[in-house]
Amino acid sequence: MAAALSKSKDWILFVGFSAVILLLPWILAPIGAGYPDLLQKIAIFGIFAIGFNILFGLTGYLSFGHAAFIGVGSYMSLWSFKLLTMNVLPAMIFSVALAGLFAFAIGYVSLRRSGIYFSILTLAFAQMSYNLAYSVLTPLTNGETGLQTRAIRTNPETSLLDGDIRIIDQALGVQELGVPTTNFFGLSMSGMSGFYFCAILLIICFFIAQRLTNSNFGMMLKAIKSNQNRLNYTGIHTRPYLIAAFVISGMYAGLAGSLMAVTDPIAGAERMQWTASGEVVLMTILGGVGTLIGPVVGASLIKYAEQKVSSWNEGILSSFFDFLPETLQHFMVSVSSLFVGESWHTTLGVLFMVVVIFLPGGLMEGFRRIIERVTGGKKSAKPGAVESGARAPQPAE
Repeated sequence: MAAALSKSKDWILFVGFSAVILLLPWILAPIGAGYPDLLQKIAIFGIFAIGFNILFGLTGYLSFGHAAFIGVGSYMSLWSFKLLTMNVLPAMIFSVALAGLFAFAIGYVSLRRSGIYFSILTLAFAQMSYNLAYSVLTPLTNGETGLQTRAIRTNPETSLLDGDIRIIDQALGVQELGVPTTNFFGLSMSGMSGFYFCAILLIICFFIAQRLTNSNFGMMLKAIKSNQNRLNYTGIHTRPYLIAAFVISGMYAGLAGSLMAVTDPIAGAERMQWTASGEVVLMTILGGVGTLIGPVVGASLIKYAEQKVSSWNEGILSSFFDFLPETLQHFMVSVSSLFVGESWHTTLGVLFMVVVIFLPGGLMEGFRRIIERVTGGKKSAKPGAVESGARAPQPAE
């Protein structure tokens, strides 16, 4: 009975999440966020954050190197576009596979340590990858200029190919007009069609993460987070589970990097910087570590702030406060301008501090508290209190 009820709740959550994602253009339109570019970023970074949460949220292992897998996915996709076809399917398959292999190599070494040592190792690997993309691997990455697609054309003087190869497209006789654009069997990956393609992949990734979280594998990852030493003492070898979680998380990041190249066919080393790894940590913590929806909420909030709050200027603030007396209006504009425009990171920092201090469980904890207040749900027991009939907690070993 309990299992059936839990499965029913999972399906309700999945259907509700899918409906909200597919209706995002209408849901976000009133706050000026219903345009394709922002919606695509929300979907892509939602995938990135969900994958990161599989590692950090379930095992407690904090990685500062996941931006490396974003870069691998982007570069692999661009080479697929340049060598094979502008169809995004091969690009995504190769990107996810290569990101998984790269994650296995990094995870195999990094997971020999835990805690801060693991975090520093992943950060070191990510920075090594970033510097390699800028210097040693320039023939593959094109250095600071980055990779981008070119049209297929033949030099009339030498009769040699002067541009991208795209073997599959040439074999199929695909005609290119102007700058080549990505497609999914003819469906353009720009505009709203590009968003819905990313949105469907986000829904699929959410479903996979939900199944993993509720599976025996997910229970083992939660047990590792709870007390890894106790599992080791009972004879359970936890490292294979950690490597598997790291690889799955890296594959999610590789898919996100591939989708970045799909919606904007260019790949640069800046996507591998440590700041990108730090950004996904903020997304997960803001939304709620260990929750399914929280990372997507955090990703949406940060991407909205990056696109919209950063564009607010004194003119917009003046029109917003025009109902106030002139002196008070100028004062409010002066104060508010410290938190918007180029200073939008200040707003993000303040929000992060408030969440960490008052809502350790992230925004999802805040939503849960509101729902409990509205529905009159039971308040959590006070620390140290023991419910009637419950066994008293045992002293820590």
